[in-house]
Amino acid sequence: MSYEIYGDDPAWVAPLKIEVAERLTPHKNPFFDHAEVALFTAYRDGRLCGRISAQVDHEHLRVHDDGAGFSGFFDTVDDVEVGTALVSAATAWLAERGMTTVRGPLSLSINEEAGLLVEGFDTPPCVMMPHHRAYQGRLAEATGLIKVKDLLAWSYPAAPPTPRSNKALQAVNALPEVRFRSIDKRRLPEEVETALRIFNDAWQHNWGFVPATPGEAAKMARDLRLLIDPTIAFFAEIEGRAVALVIALPNLNEATRDLGGRLTPANLLKLIWRLKVKRPKTARVMMVGIVTELRGVKRYGALSTALFAEVTRRGFGVGYEWAELSWTLEDNRGINIGIKAMGAHIYKRYRVYEKPSAAP
Repeated sequence: MSYEIYGDDPAWVAPLKIEVAERLTPHKNPFFDHAEVALFTAYRDGRLCGRISAQVDHEHLRVHDDGAGFSGFFDTVDDVEVGTALVSAATAWLAERGMTTVRGPLSLSINEEAGLLVEGFDTPPCVMMPHHRAYQGRLAEATGLIKVKDLLAWSYPAAPPTPRSNKALQAVNALPEVRFRSIDKRRLPEEVETALRIFNDAWQHNWGFVPATPGEAAKMARDLRLLIDPTIAFFAEIEGRAVALVIALPNLNEATRDLGGRLTPANLLKLIWRLKVKRPKTARVMMVGIVTELRGVKRYGALSTALFAEVTRRGFGVGYEWAELSWTLEDNRGINIGIKAMGAHIYKRYRVYEKPSAAP
């Protein structure tokens, strides 16, 4: 379906077909262990012209108890009738299962690809981020969906840390009990569990947060084995205990852009060479977090800024030219001010919509 919509879009990067198939296969994606999913496609005159998913995430309902169901993979031709039919099908399916709201697009969860691109169509998406055509936001609103939240993607230069952030880094490095430690790829399952422990604690009060499950942690460890670069993925430890993290990933989309989504033996060799020998020049900073117990502790007040300075220092040192930092909530004022102060700027904006659901 994505080729019918995006095939002539110069900014689009075809997702790896094997990765999409795994995400949509129940026994390969642990999301299905706590969710119900339906997939809808639309045809006109025998031609495929749109798709959408509908999902009930019982882990989200356990945490939020808000009656929200979700939609995702919202890709259509520029036709309000097609978009309305798809949204109506997903909404009706969710209403039949007792959901009072449909929210999305989340493909399939907020921990995967979130939001519909509404700004920044002229540049390719980063790894694990979606891409859409410019008309799709207008089409979504025409179906009755209303904005609920914007998610911001920042362009972050890989350059020597700014004086402000370098000062914070020096202050943290002067603390004898604190050290930065790269993720150990030899123990990746355990390292991912540690990362998700910090993630689940640090993000627990964020809008829409759903904790990652042990099954999802295991899948993440498998998925990251080839991609992760320990130089730009690390923990901050206090007396040997991991209390903060930065997870930045080499931008896989830079390496797969001309592969057409096909991982043939020849393409696999190309991909490995591009990731391990040539090395991507761009990255995505996808997690930065500190456990809640340290917030407000004066001794570690510089740690948040120091994490950004450290990943900048490391990335610049091994040849990364810039990174996308994504995503942050539009109304997380403190985080956004801090990111802007370190030289980043918003270059893409993703929108999450919702509407009441009603029985057909």
